[in-house]
Parts: sequence; structure tokens; C-alpha cells
Amino acid sequence: MDAMEAIMTRRSTRKMKPDPLPRQLIERVIEAGRAAPSGGNSQTTRFIVIQRGEILAALAALVERAFAQMEIGPDTYRSLKNAVMASKKGGYVFHYNAPVLIVTANKAAYGNALADSACALENMMIAANALDLGSCWINQPHWLTDDPGVRGCLEGIGLEKDETVTGGLILGWPDTENGLPNRQPLPRTGNPVVWVD
Repeated sequence: MDAMEAIMTRRSTRKMKPDPLPRQLIERVIEAGRAAPSGGNSQTTRFIVIQRGEILAALAALVERAFAQMEIGPDTYRSLKNAVMASKKGGYVFHYNAPVLIVTANKAAYGNALADSACALENMMIAANALDLGSCWINQPHWLTDDPGVRGCLEGIGLEKDETVTGGLILGWPDTENGLPNRQPLPRTGNPVVWVD
């Protein structure tokens, strides 16, 4: 699969098999993230790779509890609104029971923290597609970077006190009939282009 095909056929996977991934595949995805561009070539994005089921379950419970306590306003972002509503109903698992969650973090005071991590996350999603893995960008740890419970859990497994959570990515084997990611491109009706010739 060439680079353009990997980009154009990448889709989010939210239903994955519980089967563990070989470490070599996870490492290849991480290397793609580490190779991403960064402001001034700072290379300060950190990757916390979580595979331990009890940590994933604890994080899911903490995230659900934090979201269940939130109020939804008229300007609440759609994805956040959906997460809050699902948490209030109960049984919400933000990482869709994927066997791997990669949390990205960067220095809280660094102005390019989100941009650098976004580049890394995109590289990892494209690499996952090329490796026939399912992946999905996960924002919940970022939205809750200052929640005491979520933050405490993440600091217990490697998040530094001076860091902010910038995003997350789930990885796994797609739970599809053919075992491959859905690669049917979505129609693009947004993201307008302005040409200045």
C-alpha cells in the first residue's frame, strides 16, 4: 500500500477483537508517530502505551465517572456531548475495549504540544491502516487531562507532572468479517479549499 492509498483509505475503527497485538506491530506504529514533524524539531511528544487490561478498565471507569458529572451546554462539542450522554446512561467505555491505548503527552507550557502530537497521531493512524490494524483517535484523556482521578491514574503509569495529555489512539485487530479495517472512503463535503492563483 503506497502512502496516498494508506491516507485515502484510512477510517476509524471502533469495534475491535480483544486479541492482543504483537509488540512488533505496536512498535512499528509508534515509530511512525515518533517520525512525525515537530515544532523546531523539538521531538517532545511522549507515548504511553497501555496494554494492561486492569489499567484500561480503571481508566474507563474514571472517564465515565468524570463525564457523568459534566453538564452539557448549547456550545458543547458534538463528540464531547455524545460521551457525556453515554456516560450518564452507564456502561460507557471510551476506548471501545481495544487491547491497546496509546496516550500522547507533551509539556503543558509548550505552545506546539497539540500540533506536534496531532502529527504523531495521524502518522500512527496511517501506519496502522497500512499494517491492516484498526485505529481510532481518542480525545477523552485529553479532555480530562486536569481531572484528578484520570490524571492520577495516568501519572501512576508515566505521565509527568509538567505534561498535558494531548490525545490518544486505540489499536487492535478490526472485528470485521474479513478481519481488515473498513477502507471505504467517506465522501468529503467539508474542508473547503481556497485557491489563490
